[in-house]
Amino acid sequence: MKVFVTGATGFIGSSITDELVRRGHQIVALARSEESALNLKVRGIDVHRGTIDDTQSVLSVLDRVDGVIHAAFNHNFAQYAKNCADDGALLEAMAQALTGSGRPLIATSGTTVVPPGVVSTEDQEGSTKISRSASESFHRFKDQGVRTGTVRLPPSVHGEGDTAFIPAAIAIARRTGVSAYIEDGGNRWPAVHRHDAARLFCDVLERGQSGHRFNAVQDEGIPFRDIAAAIGRGLGVPVRSISKEEAAVQFGWLAMFAAADVPASSELTRERLGWVPREDNLLADLRLPSYFDPSVRALGA
Repeated sequence: MKVFVTGATGFIGSSITDELVRRGHQIVALARSEESALNLKVRGIDVHRGTIDDTQSVLSVLDRVDGVIHAAFNHNFAQYAKNCADDGALLEAMAQALTGSGRPLIATSGTTVVPPGVVSTEDQEGSTKISRSASESFHRFKDQGVRTGTVRLPPSVHGEGDTAFIPAAIAIARRTGVSAYIEDGGNRWPAVHRHDAARLFCDVLERGQSGHRFNAVQDEGIPFRDIAAAIGRGLGVPVRSISKEEAAVQFGWLAMFAAADVPASSELTRERLGWVPREDNLLADLRLPSYFDPSVRALGA
């Protein structure tokens, strides 16, 4: 299969492209810069120049591929709601272009599109009150000849090269000298290794049922106090509980995420696709030096 991949040089997208190559697929990857294009070409991947901000540049390649994995997203949290709306609009445009083709369009969403406090499942609709759910509206095209599928990612997609919430929490603990959790720290985070997430994207591309959502979740819900404890051990700093009032000062922009209770199940994903995570879980990854030693991280260890 010839697969168009957006976000192909990103943290998750690069693992997706590696997995596609291992499975014998051809890849056409979207590249917005010359640096990204060169990175892809060195790996033997065909390049299509364009950007997710230019819808036409994305649509122009669809007539020469057999399927799409859309892994790109603008992570500028200063305009998060707009970025979610833009992502939804791009997916709608791609689905419209693929109408009647029977080809797969696999998108990226988050397990947090379901209201917090209970274990979310794949069959739960995303709440329209949650911005990221805009990335799932394209599923209405499943009845118009598009094989739609969504991979929902948890708050922590971890592994070598991680630059998201866990490294942010580590940086905060290093700067403040304390690895903190809020109140009893019982709020839960799901997690998955990026290579396991990549395998799921490819499974959904190859044999996912149209219109279904799949949860890329290995750890259903790790209490945040356990994550804070792992960070404290890794940095050699004390671990302590703080109040909700102190959280904004301690965590800054990360406070909302540090307080989130968003457990998620992948039971239906495993049942429907036979997907089984193979990599270390998050707490095991946090025993490795790569999360805490910049020199090791620079070497890609």
